[in-house]
Amino acid sequence: MVLVGLLTVGFLFFFLSPSSSALAVNTARRKYDSAAAHELSPPTAPFKKAPSSGRRPPPPVVHYHMNNLTTTSDPVGNQENVLILTPLARFYQGYWDNLLSLSYPHSLISLGFITPKTREGNAATAALQAAIARTQNGPEEKRFACISILRQDFDPPISSQDESERHKKENQKARRSAMSRARNSLLFTTIGPYTSWVLWLDADIVESPSSLIQDLTSYDKPVIVPNCFQRYKNDKGQPDIRPYDYNSWQDSQTAADLAKNLAPDDILLEGYSDIATYRTLMAKTADTSEGRDQKSIIPLDGVGGTALLVKAEVHRDGAMFPPFAFYHLIETEGFAKMARRLGWSCWGLPNYFVYHYNE
Repeated sequence: MVLVGLLTVGFLFFFLSPSSSALAVNTARRKYDSAAAHELSPPTAPFKKAPSSGRRPPPPVVHYHMNNLTTTSDPVGNQENVLILTPLARFYQGYWDNLLSLSYPHSLISLGFITPKTREGNAATAALQAAIARTQNGPEEKRFACISILRQDFDPPISSQDESERHKKENQKARRSAMSRARNSLLFTTIGPYTSWVLWLDADIVESPSSLIQDLTSYDKPVIVPNCFQRYKNDKGQPDIRPYDYNSWQDSQTAADLAKNLAPDDILLEGYSDIATYRTLMAKTADTSEGRDQKSIIPLDGVGGTALLVKAEVHRDGAMFPPFAFYHLIETEGFAKMARRLGWSCWGLPNYFVYHYNE
């Protein structure tokens, strides 16, 4: 009798419990139901093509109640949509693998890319499209809700994307102005009325915690940035880490005094020995020990864009990436200044690391 009872319970559990295929069908149905109804609808979800039956239906009139949109410290529980945006001049498989490893539900993640009109940009676009095809035709739980690829409508100011060329001081204003234009084009084209968070993730970020989105949103800050480091081998040939992004900082009186003597279109830059601003660089305040407090948080005046989380309402309020000198700042640092002028605060996590590709 005991054996019969156990077998009965086992059969009931088998037939009544949801199978993986049933879960996949439910996920697919949810995505289909939330898909865009018309090609002119905002790109918040995949466009659901209607069967061709002659006359096309008119574009819909859609009402969005923006006050119902939430950005909270529990985005998974509140089903908040995250838009990950990446300006992409080179494709690194490590970037894509890291993206796939994110534990935030992929059904709540939309991706947006912008690539330059160059031979290198063509190669990056082809590699990106191949990676997308493999992912979007793979397991349901790995697929992203929506993916957009833009091609820049202007030529890049420097021909090479090598790290040494990108970081030459004489290239910075033109390069970062072009990067601002690319970021703004990507943002304004892809953000939708259901977007709660925007995560800017550089194409050369190849390692981050899988819980990156949950970790950053848990602070419920308007703008927040982790510290960007780089893995390398030191002089002893041993694996080591070093800071990479110096654009996250707290301002100084010295920098303010320097700015007073600049021409209106001049900008202040960080990471160059001949421009001593004496700002407090978040990259230099990091604790690299194993037992460091990764939840330590500090206020910032400037932010870098290697991994930058922004509440979508900050962008909707008008905070963008100035391609011109804005209070003698440009691109992501100019964005931080603009956000602060709009009444939003910026924050940094000095002991929480993401890692940049080492060329």
